[in-house]
Amino acid sequence: MTITRFIPPQRTLMGPGPSDVSPRVLQALSQPTIGHLDPLFVGMMDEVKALLQYAFQTTNAFTIAVSAPGSAGMETCFVNLVSAGDTVIVCRNGVFGDRMRENVERCGATAVMVDDEWGQPVDVSKVEAALKANPDTSIVAFVHAETSTGALSDAKALSALARQHDCLTIVDAVTSLGGVPLLVDEWQLDAVYSGSQKCLSCVPGLSPVTFSPRAVERMKTHDGKVQSWFLDQSLVLGYWSGEGKRSYHHTAPVNSLYALHESLLMLQQEGLENAWQRHREMHELLKAELEALGIEFLVDEAYRLPQLNAVAIPDGADDALVRQRLLNEYNLEIGAGLGTLAGKAWRIGLMGYAARKENIALCAKALKDVLG
Repeated sequence: MTITRFIPPQRTLMGPGPSDVSPRVLQALSQPTIGHLDPLFVGMMDEVKALLQYAFQTTNAFTIAVSAPGSAGMETCFVNLVSAGDTVIVCRNGVFGDRMRENVERCGATAVMVDDEWGQPVDVSKVEAALKANPDTSIVAFVHAETSTGALSDAKALSALARQHDCLTIVDAVTSLGGVPLLVDEWQLDAVYSGSQKCLSCVPGLSPVTFSPRAVERMKTHDGKVQSWFLDQSLVLGYWSGEGKRSYHHTAPVNSLYALHESLLMLQQEGLENAWQRHREMHELLKAELEALGIEFLVDEAYRLPQLNAVAIPDGADDALVRQRLLNEYNLEIGAGLGTLAGKAWRIGLMGYAARKENIALCAKALKDVLG
């Protein structure tokens, strides 16, 4: 076997992630690598923190980017806040709620499951009943924007309910950050994690996280050592804070952080409200094109994510063959269904830089041609 240089094709990414990356971000990624303790890099890290605070709409001092993808952001929140023997209410209305359960159980805690049908938002009344039935609960965990179904849950209401019962919240915002309103301080969310490759349109491999002062206080009283050395935030925080210098913890992904800095700068320059509106407007355009093809949405409009569109595969269409032809003939990627939606749904992403009219036009034409 002769191995040569790998040159990927120019795809249009309209799946559940990664999303299209802006040329500006790719250019930032290719800048010269400097040391991760270089004073200039340290200064850039401070700017990343400030830009993330804007994206999350928070003043939380503990706002950083974990040097690993969104799944590591999830684990960061759980291993630092959940101790063995704790009771955690986990809301499950798709794949990623179940991953939360996995994290709780691996921490040696008890997961009390609140289940809702896939494609539905988390039912706040069910969570309230679970809290009343389990007064020893310390944390409520839920997915704000469920990537497997395209359903948006009411983070504000769930957080208010958790607070009434003196519980912290752990919130999956992997698909929501930058795409729909996410107001960490106003909604009083405690531990929120996201990913770089969705609506931020950065390269995969980083997980923005933010912790409220209440969450930080709980970290300080964590029972025993955090089970993950790499994700122990009592160690990592010294690398992301300090007056002009950092304590060594790990070698940061220097160039990936350049890219995140640029993508967050682009979000700030566009303005959060404008970004949210753009995603909404592009969703409406896509909706009109898909409905003209007779393709139906799986999620009710009231809680449908504009940036992640779950649609029913038309009768008679071969799921894998359609996606293969879109990829091979149009260099267009859309996502397959996960879990109970496997073989029944496609997930069409309009995230970040991918939320553009030309992408929608390509997707509509390609689907029309392939579906005949």
